[in-house]
Amino acid sequence: MPVQNSHRHESTMPTVGPGGLGIIETMMGFPDPDPRRLYEFFRGNIRDKESKETMFPVEYLFKQNVPSALTEDIDPVEVAINTMDHFGIERSMIGIEGEPGIRAMQQFPERFIASCSADANNGVDEVRKIRRLYEEFGLKAVGTFPAGCTPQVPIDHARWYPIYSVCAELGIPIFICAGIPGPRVPSMCQHVELLDIVCYDFPELKIVTRHGCQPWTELAVKLMLKWPNLYYSTSAFAPQHYDPRIIDYANSRGSDRVIYAGYWPMGLTYERIMGDMPNVSFKKDVWPKFLRQNALNVLGLSDLPG
Repeated sequence: MPVQNSHRHESTMPTVGPGGLGIIETMMGFPDPDPRRLYEFFRGNIRDKESKETMFPVEYLFKQNVPSALTEDIDPVEVAINTMDHFGIERSMIGIEGEPGIRAMQQFPERFIASCSADANNGVDEVRKIRRLYEEFGLKAVGTFPAGCTPQVPIDHARWYPIYSVCAELGIPIFICAGIPGPRVPSMCQHVELLDIVCYDFPELKIVTRHGCQPWTELAVKLMLKWPNLYYSTSAFAPQHYDPRIIDYANSRGSDRVIYAGYWPMGLTYERIMGDMPNVSFKKDVWPKFLRQNALNVLGLSDLPG
């Protein structure tokens, strides 16, 4: 029997932007003249003809919400800054392994938060990379996509443990895609149950799930109740489709554990995200935590005025 969001609240989303709440975005990329490049790293795992040929391997999920390609003569960093300003986003967490990310951190260090991706198949080289980026750019987080690794690496596999260890040592969180992945690749490597042993083995490591945890959302909530180092972010879901279990959890015992994340420009426009957002039934005191404070806490950042 489906869980209903039985506790509707009369709260209103706070004003964001100048004079209001500054949003902390925990999943943002840069637009590209050829959006196919955003997904090339896992396209080799895909077998079905439709997914191989489409520009966006999960286009079937997002329909008309996918941002368009960037015109060649427009600066992606400038587009990102203008987009953030327009939608009240104070700071965004970005990947710094490409030219736009490095330049963004150099030009606007007060607006961007450095993160990198990790593939457990790369062994100790990945540990070296994390340490180097931490020293060079003040790396604040690492992101993983177990189903997108080639070959796939389950969340609890030993190959991830050196990466989990270095993140725990450096005091930075790891963001892990969990649940059925959108691309048509096998899913069990991202079963939410696999987080249980990782939380046990690394009590000092802050772990944040990405991409919904579905259809194991109830299990994700149960594990967050159990493990104080486990968090949930809302990446890749338009607010209209936030799981009712997550909303109820944030409105009760989980107000400090649910973190806003978008998916621009990989799959969602901010027009869609922020157009939906005021209709989410968070309690009044949950909104600033969800949109800002929880991310700052997990990323180890100070809460500057904004």
